[in-house]
Amino acid sequence: MRFLIYAFGFFALTGCVATTVAPPVAEPRPEIEGGIERKVEGGIERQVEGKIEEETKEKAKEGVENFIGEMVERHGFVQAELEDILGQAQYQEGIIKAISQPATAKPWYAYRPVFVTPKRIAAGVAFWNANALELERARRDFGIPEEIIAAVIGVETFYGTQNGKHRILDALTTLAFNYPRRGAFFRGELEQYLLMGRDQQADLLSIRGSYAGAIGIPQFMPSSYRRYAVDFNNDGKIDLSGSAADAIGSVANYLKSYGWEAGQLIVVPATVNGEDYREVLYSGYPPRYTVAEIGQWGVTPRWHAPAGRLASLLELEAKNGKEHWLAFNNFHVITRYNRSVNYAMSVLQLAEEIRAARASNL
Repeated sequence: MRFLIYAFGFFALTGCVATTVAPPVAEPRPEIEGGIERKVEGGIERQVEGKIEEETKEKAKEGVENFIGEMVERHGFVQAELEDILGQAQYQEGIIKAISQPATAKPWYAYRPVFVTPKRIAAGVAFWNANALELERARRDFGIPEEIIAAVIGVETFYGTQNGKHRILDALTTLAFNYPRRGAFFRGELEQYLLMGRDQQADLLSIRGSYAGAIGIPQFMPSSYRRYAVDFNNDGKIDLSGSAADAIGSVANYLKSYGWEAGQLIVVPATVNGEDYREVLYSGYPPRYTVAEIGQWGVTPRWHAPAGRLASLLELEAKNGKEHWLAFNNFHVITRYNRSVNYAMSVLQLAEEIRAARASNL
């Protein structure tokens, strides 16, 4: 297996589900089956559900009003204009369902086949060939290998062909005011989206992207768009939805800004002994222990890794057990794009396959 151990020089499938209609069930006789009690309880439940729904709507409305006031005070927006824009946002129940069941929650053995496929590899080679000059320049300017940039874009949007169908305004308002678990985060992204629109004089009602509010070929959230997007083709504007060059430069700038180290290891396969290794499993933080120190927990790299290099241990769920990898700083950088270990590993393995396929065709 050739899974990125060398030092680099560096979502919406629509299916048809058949349904069947169950035959009608006879209503229970109240006097012998407790139907009266169930009917009464059902009525109470419906009343409670209705009350909760009304309270939720009121809370969301209040949240929008408070948000508008904050935007007026903090950024000088005109209240009437914000009321008009946000008044046209539409709540999308499907967005709540989608974010509650992310694809990254799948086990690795089910996740990998979705993103590391012959079709995606071939398209990655074609993307690299079509944008070879821009990818090479991004590697020179930012130190990010061509295959890593291509793979990020390949996983995110199949090289710009699946950028998302949701209006960004609908996605962000739905999540900002109807998804309490991460409401603060999405209110922040809605704030950045409105600022982005003002900066670029964009039509906020027409921009489309993912159910989470990510935009364009590289799927940047609005905060990342404002902070890391670059005009890589020097045409005087930043266009992540229509310009592959801008997308390439922006992905490279993003990864570099989060601390990518050119020419350094990303992952190497490892073996583990005993159960002590769980103490050093990757937890979302940058690596804290050296390869030598991790060895004290029964972890051994299968290929060469400098003893003094900081690393974390990954544990992936394979079909026939667990597989383990030592992950270095650059792996952690990829997880800044998406916090999922499955995501980052799929980027790495897709990148390796793209590079190998392209080399074999040269």
